[in-house]
Amino acid sequence: MNEQELESLRYPIGHFTPHEAVSPRQLSDWIAEMEALPTKLRDVVSALSEDQLDTPYRPGGWTVRQVVHHLADSHHNSYIRFKWGLTEDTPTIKAYDEKAWAELFDSRKAPVGPSLDHLQAVHIKLVYLLRGLDSGQLRRQFIHPDTGSATTLEENIGRYAWHGNHHLAHIEALVARMGW
Repeated sequence: MNEQELESLRYPIGHFTPHEAVSPRQLSDWIAEMEALPTKLRDVVSALSEDQLDTPYRPGGWTVRQVVHHLADSHHNSYIRFKWGLTEDTPTIKAYDEKAWAELFDSRKAPVGPSLDHLQAVHIKLVYLLRGLDSGQLRRQFIHPDTGSATTLEENIGRYAWHGNHHLAHIEALVARMGW
């Protein structure tokens, strides 16, 4: 597999690109994408066998099971980051080693049902929160300790809409390639 093919498997919907200005329509679309993610993910993985769940979505990549658990872990952390951004003055968020989390026993072996349920619950709360934010709250920021850069809550909505779609596309592409 050449580098271009591998890059296409890594980023099936492309890289996240922050928007200079976000329209109310774009913001609404991102939140709707976040709202739809848990159902879309459940629909794709519910018919998969245990062996299929343990198939990497690309050479050297995580298994479908690890991706599902990663989405639940990552979006849980994101929900907390939104709360910190809303309640603290430009907080430095807590980073976590997502690769190490994906290698933990629960991410490699646990049934995906609890993570699908968790993701759905987190997204119900997150979407409700996000739909209630005003323009001042959307401009609030947090600092990521790995980059030292500030991210607005508005940008983070776009990033996590992309993140969910990015990993959903990993699984959908694998299912299509394998003819499952």
